[in-house]
Amino acid sequence: MTALVTGTAPTAATAQGVGPLLRAWRERRRVSQLELALRADSSARHISFIETGRSRPSEEMVLRLAEHLDVPVRERNALLLAAGYAPHYPETPLDDPALDALREGMERLIRGYEPYPALVVDATYQVLAANRGILMLMDGVPEHLLEPPLNAMRLTLHPQGLAPRIRNLREWRGHLLEQMERQIALHRSEPLRALYEEVAAYPVPDTARGEEPAEAVPYFALPMQIEHEGRTLSFISSISTFNTPMDVTVAELAIETLLPADPATVKYLHSLLP
Repeated sequence: MTALVTGTAPTAATAQGVGPLLRAWRERRRVSQLELALRADSSARHISFIETGRSRPSEEMVLRLAEHLDVPVRERNALLLAAGYAPHYPETPLDDPALDALREGMERLIRGYEPYPALVVDATYQVLAANRGILMLMDGVPEHLLEPPLNAMRLTLHPQGLAPRIRNLREWRGHLLEQMERQIALHRSEPLRALYEEVAAYPVPDTARGEEPAEAVPYFALPMQIEHEGRTLSFISSISTFNTPMDVTVAELAIETLLPADPATVKYLHSLLP
């Protein structure tokens, strides 16, 4: 696995002060000052004073408000920095011995999904680990797209990547871009925004425009339908994250599994990767 970048550096956002940042998160969550005060066992007057800079919140209050606003762990550290406090959550490199058990557990988990594809990504979709099912799907992808750091979004949507083989590319592309838009709204991540702008600008391969499945199949969720050696495989994507993480690195990890959406895909994968 690849180590993540460490440290929580001050940004232009933290220079605004904690008040405007908290107000921005409250408005993003569409929560009134009164509602937030009730959740945090405070008063609307105190919340107003914090947001306008008339009152400096305690470290405990910053963390309490962040918790009730569902602020991501990395951004909670940014709020603390803006309020003049030290970051509360560490950011441990993934190759640190302290995370050995976590790393080994994730690797065992994705191997256990074989023959179905599974991978581990970080907050910007850099691939940290992948199983044989994922490697099978990447057959034929040009080497320049497989050079580290491998990015799942770039690999999927690049016109020389998987995109030409995805039969329902327009629908799947729209799903992935909407997913990234939601994450950008939640995390305010500039690297993620830059990635979104890059992949959203990729041209749709001519070979994928207007293609439809050969026959209509009822699915319980939008599948990714991708060609592999003359066959059309259908997968449903499932993403798992860690509950109540106390580390920035762990908070930003996600395990994505591609589960077969039809019996034909199940049979083919088991024949290919026994």
